[in-house]
Amino acid sequence: MVRAGLTPERLTRAGAELADEVGFDQVTVSALARRFDVKVASLYSHLKNSQDLKTRIALFALEELADRVAAALAGRAGKDALAAFADAYRDYAREHPGRYAAARLRLDPETAAASAGVRHAQMTRAILRGYDLTEPDQTHAVRMLGSVFHGYVSLEMAGGFSHTAIDSQESWAWILDSLDALLRNRTTP
Repeated sequence: MVRAGLTPERLTRAGAELADEVGFDQVTVSALARRFDVKVASLYSHLKNSQDLKTRIALFALEELADRVAAALAGRAGKDALAAFADAYRDYAREHPGRYAAARLRLDPETAAASAGVRHAQMTRAILRGYDLTEPDQTHAVRMLGSVFHGYVSLEMAGGFSHTAIDSQESWAWILDSLDALLRNRTTP
């Protein structure tokens, strides 16, 4: 008999919370069953396996992050939009480290195409329209911004900037200023 109240959505949300607590790599169907004090087998009527659970958490995190970024971008353009996007991304990673890790999960092409990952790319391209970039520079810029944001956030979360007297927020602002200047002054050779 399926325990009342357990649904794929509730399990996904609980899995996302668990990821933030113990790390995304530690999330399993067994760990989730312990959280609900049920037998593992009772979750298999809602989930296929641990990979299905991880994929659901990844999709949840991508959607949650896309909603947050969209709200931050509303009514903004240029450098203001760039900073709002970057700050929303960084804040989400700091507040939800397990979900952030989940959002980095490699999805199969069909799942990825139907995910909020597409919204992330569209929002990044919308920001870049304010910089008047054409292809292929726009694609290069999307990749650059994703790499810089993810790289900085990953290093910061791993404690990579804790050994210096310069505040990481100061470096973050410097990076955003530099990215804005680069995008504004980019000329195609």
